[in-house]
Amino acid sequence: MTDEEYMRLAIGTTREGLSRGQTPFGACIVRDDEIVACAHNHVWAHTDITAHAEVEAIRSACHKLGAIDLSGCTIYSTCEPCPMCFAAIHWARIERIVYGATIADAQGAGFHELTISNDTMRELGGSEVVVDGPVLREECAALFTEWANHPAKRVY
Repeated sequence: MTDEEYMRLAIGTTREGLSRGQTPFGACIVRDDEIVACAHNHVWAHTDITAHAEVEAIRSACHKLGAIDLSGCTIYSTCEPCPMCFAAIHWARIERIVYGATIADAQGAGFHELTISNDTMRELGGSEVVVDGPVLREECAALFTEWANHPAKRVY
């Protein structure tokens, strides 16, 4: 599958979360063309500010693989990961991030974002994570509009 096809899986996972009153973020982790885990944001469902889609996907992938080392994996995130998620990706040894919408897109939708790009974190932190994006930015950014029109929307 292509980066675009994997990103569309993350988009579908995000929509599943939106249907459950969650926020417009989703992520899928892939290794050797096999989907290891997909998750949407669970911040409100778990009353846990750290339950971002990327963290949820990492938790699921680690559980499924019985390991904390996710070397060889790529994470597809519908939005450029925040600093917390970038750090978790780095610590899990995920080799590549592919993101859709930008931090500015999330901030424009009302989310309380830190405006530190993944490229900056990579450089300042000496991480070897490859960062690619935006991929399907318009489709991923449209998730914010879908969320904004949802009667149960809540921002954090």
